[in-house]
Amino acid sequence: MSNSVAPHTDAPNSAAPNSTALSQFDFPRTTPEAQGISSRAVMDFLSAIAADELELHSLMLLRHGHVVAEGWWAPYARNRIHLLYSLSKSFTSTAVGLAVAEGRLTIDDPVVSFFPEAAPDVVSDELAALRVRHLLSMGTGHVEDTTERMMARGGEDWVKGFLATPPDQAPGSIFTYNNGATFMLAAILHKLTGMSLVDYLQPRLFGPLGISQLFWQQNPQGINLGYSGLHLTTDAIARLGQLYLQNGQWQGVQLIAPEWVNAATTRQIGSNSPGGDPEGLSVDWAQGYGYQFWRCRHNAYRGDGAFSQFCVVMPDQDAVLAITSGTDKMQAVLDHVWTHLLPAMGPAAQPADPETHGQLVAQLGALAYPPLSGRPTSPIAQRVAGQSFIFSAEIPADATGDLPHVVGATLTFASGNEPGANEVDGCTLMLEDASGTHALHAGFGIWRESTTTFYGGPDAISSPTVGSFAWSGDDTLTLQVRYIETPHSLTVTCRFVDDTLEMGMRLNVSFGPVELPTLTGRRAT
Repeated sequence: MSNSVAPHTDAPNSAAPNSTALSQFDFPRTTPEAQGISSRAVMDFLSAIAADELELHSLMLLRHGHVVAEGWWAPYARNRIHLLYSLSKSFTSTAVGLAVAEGRLTIDDPVVSFFPEAAPDVVSDELAALRVRHLLSMGTGHVEDTTERMMARGGEDWVKGFLATPPDQAPGSIFTYNNGATFMLAAILHKLTGMSLVDYLQPRLFGPLGISQLFWQQNPQGINLGYSGLHLTTDAIARLGQLYLQNGQWQGVQLIAPEWVNAATTRQIGSNSPGGDPEGLSVDWAQGYGYQFWRCRHNAYRGDGAFSQFCVVMPDQDAVLAITSGTDKMQAVLDHVWTHLLPAMGPAAQPADPETHGQLVAQLGALAYPPLSGRPTSPIAQRVAGQSFIFSAEIPADATGDLPHVVGATLTFASGNEPGANEVDGCTLMLEDASGTHALHAGFGIWRESTTTFYGGPDAISSPTVGSFAWSGDDTLTLQVRYIETPHSLTVTCRFVDDTLEMGMRLNVSFGPVELPTLTGRRAT
């Protein structure tokens, strides 16, 4: 999981002359019927998502530049940013397009020409032939993603590590989804402009579009990752999609060259070659790849990120769909878009349907992941409260996946704030690992807002969370923490048996195992 921290607040001193006026724009809202879509189709989409147990966090559907449906599954909310993972790449591509238009580089420039000081002593023919266009289209010639080798070989200098990982084949000959390629685009822009991607895009994209809530992770060199790490609101995702749908124009101002929009969203390379399906998916991952945008069926295209972060642009329907999620069933989400939403978009406005639209509004307003159900306390709660349990250190390193190896745990409870309150309404689970002690806070019957450094990445950055707990039996407590600005959530189950604690941990989504082997800890003496 990537670190999730407070929104980026730094901004460059300069701003585009028209950025203030443009940023005041907000999408108009209408009924779906007014834009040629039935409210029933949107309801059917939501019902299909629920039936397949696909964990969406938000959606915003636009047609003809109007928001016709929007919703956030509580506790996720309109004003919260969300980790985009690889949907970040489409913003990096946009930055490259802007730099090309400013004459800072061309897509045919050799990659090594930007970093002669970091180039290996012997530059292979394949590395010498590597161009910016190959980074953009994931056609670098590498047969597998370079990210791990780039980090391992370069230490803190990822650029040097990438250049020390020469392509296996001629650039342009093979598609391989390659995060290292996108990082190099970010590194090139960082060097050419002397600014981070965030600061470069602020007056050129974020400011004019009215995007003020954002955060973009950096590598040890201070370079925005480019390939991932961008956190934005759902509205901001929709604004990028609408900008591309409008051929780079926003409120009468041409922000992105139309030629770049066309090139970035056109199939530049086939995506069904070895390594071309990074998540074992098919169909919409085999339609070709542009410049950090995927082609889709139905003449659509998209930016997307792991665990179903989507910016889907449907030119034939004049529509944009922004989605944030916490599900790895990415193709299933798109299938429901093609099955329920796309066919429902007609060429003309439909008759008003106040009754069905009212039902849709109610359905959107009721979207929620409720707090855990159960009891606020247990007969053994006071006996186990404050007790420390020590876990065995003997567990295979690869069994924990993305989760740190927990070696100790302590559970405490808190009562309500009202005078005389005796109901337990909060608990804190303290977990100890190699990096220190971390707190997971949860409320009973509510999602309690807090932060935690557990499972926050290698730097143990404090991540915003909401947590809920409940006792499901006299001896079993479950605590769920949602890393509210990311796709991720963690469910911890604690079962107390005499002087032992059996603790299970499960993630909703992960790049590794989602479930940790049950840990058995003994009460410390």
